[in-house]
Amino acid sequence: MISYPSISLRLTAWFSSVLFGGLALFGAAMWFDLKDTLTSGRNRTLERRIERLTDLLRETQADSAAERARKFQAFADATGGGLIEVFQTDGTRALPSPTAAAQAFPWPRVKLMDSDSFREVAFLGQPYRLLVHPFSSGSQPLILCDAAPLEGNRTVLRTFTFGLLWAAPALLVIAALGGYTLSRRALAPVDRITAATRSISVSNLSERLPVPQTHDELQRLSETYNAMLARLESAVAEIKRFTGDASHELRNPVSFVRTTAELALRNHEIDTASRRAFEEIVAECGKASRLLKDMLTLARADAGNARLAFEPVDLAEVLRTACQRARPLAEEHGHTLVVHLEEDRSSTVWGDYSSLHRLLWILLDNAAKYTAPPGVIRITLHTSSQNAVVTVADNGKGISPADLPHIFERFYRADPSRSEVEGSGLGLSIARWIADVHQARLWVESKENVGSTFRIDFNLLSEAQEIRPSLDPLTQADAVPF
Repeated sequence: MISYPSISLRLTAWFSSVLFGGLALFGAAMWFDLKDTLTSGRNRTLERRIERLTDLLRETQADSAAERARKFQAFADATGGGLIEVFQTDGTRALPSPTAAAQAFPWPRVKLMDSDSFREVAFLGQPYRLLVHPFSSGSQPLILCDAAPLEGNRTVLRTFTFGLLWAAPALLVIAALGGYTLSRRALAPVDRITAATRSISVSNLSERLPVPQTHDELQRLSETYNAMLARLESAVAEIKRFTGDASHELRNPVSFVRTTAELALRNHEIDTASRRAFEEIVAECGKASRLLKDMLTLARADAGNARLAFEPVDLAEVLRTACQRARPLAEEHGHTLVVHLEEDRSSTVWGDYSSLHRLLWILLDNAAKYTAPPGVIRITLHTSSQNAVVTVADNGKGISPADLPHIFERFYRADPSRSEVEGSGLGLSIARWIADVHQARLWVESKENVGSTFRIDFNLLSEAQEIRPSLDPLTQADAVPF
């Protein structure tokens, strides 16, 4: 069976996916914004430095070349680590390089421009931001170049990226755990409603779901379920009442038809065709009577009107009686009946003798019907300190895996080959009801063309419970001591 994730897990996955996408977009936006901010800051620094240099050049226009070079040297030492140059339009230096680094720096060869130009160059394996600024000193046009390292910006970006790479997953995990916890708490009432719904069946339709006073969708859902259960309870009660009434009312007409046919058969003067027809009527009326009897039994069981006389019953004795009755049936079908009882241990249970006998007879009758001759039917009784297990096994046709979950359902007949066998499809339903009312567990194991094994697990009475005084037969059904 395919296992699908719960709503809580799906909600957590969806929420985590949306959060991951949001964090990714937020992180990317912040990264580019930080990069732009750092670059803009570096550009402004270069622009301010160039502005101060232009002021210096204007102030020193009347100075001698040596004095002008000295002031330029001082300015370069005070700002930017000396990465600043003044070029003529032909690419030669208008002033001496202030530092060896400026002398070695890969300044671009540029022509006179109308506006500032920013560039990035690499020097000694490090990135630098470069500003090229046109300047006119009198009649001589100059080109001012200023550079600043970008390694600081890259370090900040790397630190920010590293922080994003560990913070985003951490936030995602925390948010996912929090979201899963909240969704589980929010859906906990749904689980309780589901568990309560699963516990309700046809036998306990009077039960209702708990209604949380939350004034939300869950309260409305519970109230709607309860209203639906009330309608189902009413409908099922009508069906049960109809089934019981119909089964009871049909018994008299069927009995009348059968009696009439039997009386007709006593007339020795009827012709052969009529006799055969009356014999078929008697046989079909017998089948109809058994079917109506089974339907009436289940209808009374559903209505809670089954009168069972509970008392201490010896399972071994019930098995012996049932097997004696089933032995002629087994021999008629060409089967061998093998019985193994543990006589040295107590096998007393609290139950109704006739119902237990009927339960075992149903299993033995099914084993005889669905086993091809010559077959072997084995009945065993195994007892322990607290339990007694009755096993009815055959080597017959077996039950297909598709039919196995449904064989205890009413009127269910398996594959066509099994439908050829006489029966109404109510026997195993009655057997399950008898086992349930005795608080026993009935189950089956089967393989096609190998055979079927039915097991009934009873709770044994203790010695103290065995010697209790008997109760009124009409009230003993409510006194099961388990």
